[in-house]
Amino acid sequence: MPDRLDVAVVGGSIGGLFVAGLLDRAGHRVTVFERSVHGLSRRGAGLVAQRELFELLHLVGRDDAAGVGVVAHERITLARDDRIVHRDPSPQTQLSWDYLYEVLRSLLPPERYRLSTPIQAVVSNEHDATVRFPDGRHERFDLVIGADGLNSVTRVAVNPEQHTNSYAGYVTWRGLIPEGRLSGAAASTLLERFAFFNGPDAHMLGYLVPGPAGEVRPGSRRYNWVWYRPMTARQLTALMTRSGRSPASASLAPGQLPRALRDDLVADGLDELPPSFAAAVEAEPRPFLQAIYDYVPRRMVKGRVALLGDAAVMVRPHTAMGAAKAAGDAMALAGLLSALPLSEALARYDDERLPVGRAISEYGVRLAGSLPFAHDR
Repeated sequence: MPDRLDVAVVGGSIGGLFVAGLLDRAGHRVTVFERSVHGLSRRGAGLVAQRELFELLHLVGRDDAAGVGVVAHERITLARDDRIVHRDPSPQTQLSWDYLYEVLRSLLPPERYRLSTPIQAVVSNEHDATVRFPDGRHERFDLVIGADGLNSVTRVAVNPEQHTNSYAGYVTWRGLIPEGRLSGAAASTLLERFAFFNGPDAHMLGYLVPGPAGEVRPGSRRYNWVWYRPMTARQLTALMTRSGRSPASASLAPGQLPRALRDDLVADGLDELPPSFAAAVEAEPRPFLQAIYDYVPRRMVKGRVALLGDAAVMVRPHTAMGAAKAAGDAMALAGLLSALPLSEALARYDDERLPVGRAISEYGVRLAGSLPFAHDR
């Protein structure tokens, strides 16, 4: 049986918590470093349930959380005038990102989830890996796992020659509102369904998710909407600057979009979207944004550093497989570490999971090819 390892996980979002929970349960000593000051509660939105998520929850002993979801009983596509032009009776379950985050975080002792702890750099050799902090301190571990997402610091240790993302030329605006904010025709059209709209410069979808504490009773759930729109790199930079963010930023959290720009977004919704979706946009006082990027590395492991989730391979959200891929990465790595010596486990992890990530990335690009504005730029 392989030795108990001292493991650092860089990044405390759900990808990092996936692997931290599995490794902690297997008896390893795990420390998660999260740069945010207060944690990531209420930062996420909705997740489409996938097999990997249920399997991981089972492995960490939280089958109960797998049942906390909302079922959309049919999938519909709307025309610009709100008519339903296509129906698919296939049911689908949606989960709450923030509820899943809280469940996973509860698996770790509080002192092992270190908030307000950004990592400046990770360095490694064949024997150990070191995380370096901005104040000059450093800590050494048997293994460092980079789960630090889009702007991963850990990538540099694994792929120093290739660690930047490629902008895809469009963004996704998102909202997450109490279902009670939708009323009348919008509620009748959207609630209990997974709805889509495709327009010349827009692709939109929306669905119900549980409430922030896992509430699934009607009236206590939330409506999650996702609106894809084209945006040039220059326009993205200008938006970030006007929002008081670094020009190189790739996202806006809830509350970071200035009121005037939020009002512009609402006006665009009225001009471009079916009335029900426009009402959902108007009902969100704090819309947030994620720019869409691609990244596929040459390797996911180097020395005693391994990458996981978006830090390893970025996949476009059209696949609805980002969280599932991170869960698959985590289960594969934890399983290999339990069965093999560390160096052999890491080599096998790279061999097994990089092709999976590459295939999902390519699938996302193909899906985006059906959108008139979503071709690579």
